[in-house]
Amino acid sequence: MLTARKKIQTERGVVPDEFEESVAQALFDLEATNNELKSDLKDLFINSAKEIDVSSGRKAIIVQVPFRLLKSFHKIHPRLIRELEKKFSGKDVVLVGNRRILKPSSSGQALARPRSRTLTAVHTALLDDLVYPTEIVGKRTRYRVDGSKVLKVYLDPKERNSTEYKLETFAGVYKKLTGKDVVFEYPVTEA
Repeated sequence: MLTARKKIQTERGVVPDEFEESVAQALFDLEATNNELKSDLKDLFINSAKEIDVSSGRKAIIVQVPFRLLKSFHKIHPRLIRELEKKFSGKDVVLVGNRRILKPSSSGQALARPRSRTLTAVHTALLDDLVYPTEIVGKRTRYRVDGSKVLKVYLDPKERNSTEYKLETFAGVYKKLTGKDVVFEYPVTEA
């Protein structure tokens, strides 16, 4: 297990739990056994991993990766997700970047906080990470009569075959990470 520890680097030396170590071990095993992923996985590691219940007995694994390594993970994303879903059978695996939200400055200086660290920017980027490699083609915010908000996200219909079974997983993971309700759909094309 000691060799798999280099595949997970938690913040400020927090000891990873058993589940996080199992995900790190799976990444290490993929690096050791899978020739096509070996060179790509060599320098990559994760920050944390969580398992959540999505709906009706379905589970999802949220793997948080460092933001600076997110592009490298995106290069091998489809192959890596496929292999991890094989290892953790029956569970959907989702990769998201580890982003930080900074509070607004109290002194009133506009330079105190970059736009990429605002709550809205982080939640928007999280949405893009969740559905990667599918593109988001539209978003609508629906206000219900009772005052609640639901975000409707329209995904690229070309990717329908590869992502349709994961739509409720995306919604469950987004709800868990942000607390916001979201519905994923494909735009209706008129023939």
